[in-house]
Amino acid sequence: MYYVYILWSNKLKKKYIGFTNDLRTRLKQHNSGQTNFTNRGKPWKLIYYEGFVSEYDANSEEKFLKSGKGRERLKYLLVHTFGGIA
Repeated sequence: MYYVYILWSNKLKKKYIGFTNDLRTRLKQHNSGQTNFTNRGKPWKLIYYEGFVSEYDANSEEKFLKSGKGRERLKYLLVHTFGGIA
């Protein structure tokens, strides 16, 4: 199983979008400083995830969520999460 996930940092007031095949381990990596890009925003909170059977589909969804149309969809998906942070 592959997952697209969105993390939120209260410290930075920013979100992070990624994909992985082991969501629990990946979240631990983000919060333990093992990931350079997210190191400054610790602690990260998991606010959304989707599961996919295909790695290709998960990767495609991650790219889509980072695009203009994807950001529009995130506004809809996260409208009640932190006041719609997308």
